Amino acid sequence: MTHKGSMKPVKKKKTEEPELEPLCCCEYIDRNGEKNHVAACLCDCQDLDEGCDRWITCKSLQPETCERIMDTISDRLRIPWLRGAKKVNISIIPPLVLLPVFLHVASWHFLLGVVVLTSLPVLALWYYYLTHRRKEQTLFFLSLGLFSLGYMYYVFLQEVVPKGRVGPVQLAVLTCGLFLILLALHRAKKNPGYLSIPASSDRSLNSSQLECLNRKGQEKTKGFPGADTSGSLNNRTVKDDPKGSSRLPAGSPTKVKEDWCAKCQLVRPARAWHCRICGICVRRMDHHCVWINSCVGESNHQAFILALLIFLLTSVYGITLTLDTICRDRSVFTALFYCPGVYANYSSALSFTCVWYSVIVTAGMAYIFLIQLINISYNVTEREVQQALRQKTGRRLLCGLIVDTGKHYN
Repeated sequence: MTHKGSMKPVKKKKTEEPELEPLCCCEYIDRNGEKNHVAACLCDCQDLDEGCDRWITCKSLQPETCERIMDTISDRLRIPWLRGAKKVNISIIPPLVLLPVFLHVASWHFLLGVVVLTSLPVLALWYYYLTHRRKEQTLFFLSLGLFSLGYMYYVFLQEVVPKGRVGPVQLAVLTCGLFLILLALHRAKKNPGYLSIPASSDRSLNSSQLECLNRKGQEKTKGFPGADTSGSLNNRTVKDDPKGSSRLPAGSPTKVKEDWCAKCQLVRPARAWHCRICGICVRRMDHHCVWINSCVGESNHQAFILALLIFLLTSVYGITLTLDTICRDRSVFTALFYCPGVYANYSSALSFTCVWYSVIVTAGMAYIFLIQLINISYNVTEREVQQALRQKTGRRLLCGLIVDTGKHYN
């Protein structure tokens, strides 16, 4: 017999969970949580099969079906990588394919160039309004901007430099300008001044007050046309400290209703705003820029202006060098509109087409730069200007370039 005191407790064996096998370079976990392979990208796709059947039979596709097809394509579009295939954002691909094709087609004939270079801005604006209306993030414009810089530089090296009119110093200056643009864009894409959500212990509002304010903000959003979709009114107080925290001063219930963000669950400092595309509040938010796929706010506004300025200077310099090479003995402005014999040679035709594409992009960026300088001189942000126009509290001056918001900000 065994004594009672000598009995040892029986230890229960822990159930060992099976270890997951590491993924090879061509495998990935799909959106359904299942292991899949890159080679099976066209297998077992009911939505795609249905879409092809309806397209063959000339039947219209439902918007829901198109969205499911795009979700499936974006989930299966991957490249082999270490420890599993990496997902590729589908919005970066169209500029890489369409831009060289369109520019080469435009260089075949003058009329083709007019049609293509006119349609490109129209397509870009259409895609912008499509994504802006849906409040979706997209890498299309960032991919288009970066690839345009690289492709214009490639055409310059391949078609313009070999003609012997561009010296080493001029090429070095243009190359330095390109690198400075990339550095400024890298700085502009950093944190624009996101507001960090405070811990529950640091908030001066308890949970019941938060729930009450959130409910009231949602009710006011439905009832007032001047209310923001995030549940906060637009006529906010602007005399607060821009560096202020998200804590609530005592005895200011009106200010809470005005500055309270129901999405981020915090009280915003003055001139901060909630970006519905990024889904977070930004200090002194100016606007959401699709060209950098980020907000322009307190922390990156200077870098954004610097990137625009360097781009304009570098682009104008590159356009001048190219026109001086392919249209000799003519001024830049004259060569831009009258350059006889430019379509007789495919190399000069492609360079001339790229010049006009650069002129169109440069003109658009110059307009954005001008608007930014005007807003800075009036100490207003682009969001405040658009808000004043929507509420009809501002008035346009100088053919609409200047908007007097009727408010003075510190």
